[in-house]
Amino acid sequence: MSPTAMENNTTDGTGIIKVDPWLEPFAPVLKRRHVSLKKWIQNINQNEGGFDKFTRGYEHFGLNVQPNGDIIYREWAPNATNASLIGDFKLSIREKINSLIFIIRKLSDEWNTSAHPMKKDSFGVWEIRVPSKNGVPAIPHGSKIKISMITPEGERIDRLPAWIKRVTQDMSVNPAYDAIFWNPPEKYCWKNKAPPKPKSLRIYEAHVGISTPEERVGTYNEFTDNVLRRIKDLGYNAIQLMAIMEHAYYASFGYQVTSFFAASSRYGTPEELMRLIDTAHGMGLYVLLDIVHSHACKNVLDGLNMFDGSDHCYFHEGGKGRHDLWDSRLFNYGHWEVLRFLLSNLRFFMEEYKFDGFRFDGVTSMMYIHHGIGTGFSGDYHEYFGDSVDEESIIYLMLANEMLHSLYPNIITVAEDVSGMPGLCRPVSEGGVGFDYRLAMAIPDMWIKILKELRDDDWNIGNICWTLTNRRHMEKTIAYCESHDQALVGDKTLAFWLMDKEMYTHMSDLTPLTPIIDRGLALHKMIRLLTHGLGGEGYLNFEGNEFGHPEWLDFPRAGNNNSYHYARRQWNVVDDNLLRYKYLNEFDKTLQTTEEKFGWLSSPQGKFFNKAYISLKHEDDKLIVFERGNLLWIFNFHPTQSFVDYRIGTEWPGSYKIVINSDSKKHGGHDRIDENQTYISKPEPWNGRKNYIQNCTRVIP
Repeated sequence: MSPTAMENNTTDGTGIIKVDPWLEPFAPVLKRRHVSLKKWIQNINQNEGGFDKFTRGYEHFGLNVQPNGDIIYREWAPNATNASLIGDFKLSIREKINSLIFIIRKLSDEWNTSAHPMKKDSFGVWEIRVPSKNGVPAIPHGSKIKISMITPEGERIDRLPAWIKRVTQDMSVNPAYDAIFWNPPEKYCWKNKAPPKPKSLRIYEAHVGISTPEERVGTYNEFTDNVLRRIKDLGYNAIQLMAIMEHAYYASFGYQVTSFFAASSRYGTPEELMRLIDTAHGMGLYVLLDIVHSHACKNVLDGLNMFDGSDHCYFHEGGKGRHDLWDSRLFNYGHWEVLRFLLSNLRFFMEEYKFDGFRFDGVTSMMYIHHGIGTGFSGDYHEYFGDSVDEESIIYLMLANEMLHSLYPNIITVAEDVSGMPGLCRPVSEGGVGFDYRLAMAIPDMWIKILKELRDDDWNIGNICWTLTNRRHMEKTIAYCESHDQALVGDKTLAFWLMDKEMYTHMSDLTPLTPIIDRGLALHKMIRLLTHGLGGEGYLNFEGNEFGHPEWLDFPRAGNNNSYHYARRQWNVVDDNLLRYKYLNEFDKTLQTTEEKFGWLSSPQGKFFNKAYISLKHEDDKLIVFERGNLLWIFNFHPTQSFVDYRIGTEWPGSYKIVINSDSKKHGGHDRIDENQTYISKPEPWNGRKNYIQNCTRVIP
């Protein structure tokens, strides 16, 4: 590969100051990061032949079948003094018939630590070539394998290969995973090209395992056949898949990864995941992977911890290599082989599974030495450029984004960051970290806090608007009302906060529409509409929340007798035409499809970027009015008061028609607004706008 644009770039990493002049005092830090980044890229180009080769480590490390059928296995384990490949290496029926003597010899090789010794090079990489048998790989597809090593202290340790692409778990035998040599006779044949990159990103966050109404783990095939059509029908254009990287503990929600290159076998085979992504592409859906590079599970037998017997193979040693809150291990992002491993992990999922991008988990934890534990962020710029910043981690994130965007121009990367790091979503060439979007994590926290602590009458309209629009200039944000975090046991979804126990008794159209259900349905719709319209340049919804999924999410664990009762999605309630969940689902569909038509998430607004212009924030009337995407948005959050003949300011002269009405009958409302009415503006200033409309019959709460 030719040198990257970053290597050839003549800037010094301070271009971001043009976007944010307040960064000027921190120019030396930006320059230092730029120099470090450029040095890494130059070294990779000179020593590895560029990003393209360096990030294909999965083709060099792990077990790889050669064109002649030989298998080459390589593993980086510098602390080990001896290593060998072991496994069950089962023979085929034909081999058993042909040679009884061969069977006896071969069976003696199973799990024999001396049968397949490996050789170590000067870089700490162990290697073995297993010759083919008449062009057929000697290790059959589906064989269990391990690497057995001896430490300098003389201890023998067995580990799963770090680059293994398939691991399985048999809880009836052992909770630890088995590494599987995955070499199916028929490779998956891709049918669909990736769709065009969405201009307005509308993400449906999903977990394959909980995507069934039954009390068990769902499968890739079930998700493909049953859930994708729901996502497409609602109008989303991207899926964000959680818990795909293999994790030993199901209840970790996929955030305690043990095998980084293995797609979780709980849900099916690698080919079935490929089919899921392929089918999604055929439907025009982007597919993002929730990637976990912020930490790793501390498991030893089936994880990376103590891989070669040392405390510091892939991780920092001592306390620096441990996350006290998550009880996990922390990567050494400044090490060559760790960088190869992580960057290749990204490349692997792009090439092998054809994902369209990543949501990087735990970015705040990565970027700060304190990992965000017990630390609040005031927004003071010294917090982002001082001694508490982990520059090795930031350089890794910059490398990852530079590599991904240079090789895959249509990729989307999203950062989970609560700190507000300046430049996180600006190009690396400017001195930014290179992400396309960051998650607006303050927004769901705000909504939950409001619903927990305040009566409707006490909502602070100004504070709501400020939180929804408080984002960095020229850095894209994905807004959301609630994600998987808010659905977990110990908390409640927005629907449950709004309607609580009455969801069990009054969500049927055959029961009276109680004030709690009526108000809950209205606020559920309005909160989503306001967040969608005002909160960012992208939108995210966690599966089921679009229709107000009842109850909470709780994975099987000792504390609930390993029950799957709450680890599922009850699609039956939204499919039941007698239940009111269908109204919320229909409103979400209207919301997504209307955005597709008008494109407010991607609408430019000059110096305001795509932040809306808010012309009214009325605390007593509980009204919010703003303009965005050539639409005039009017919200009445007052719990009891409707307004007749209310004057609404607008910048644009002309006639207006309703495009979204939360009070329509199909959305579970009361049809108190005539959607066929035309509203004509008058050329007189009002609320700082050049025109106003006033012939509204009512503004409904």
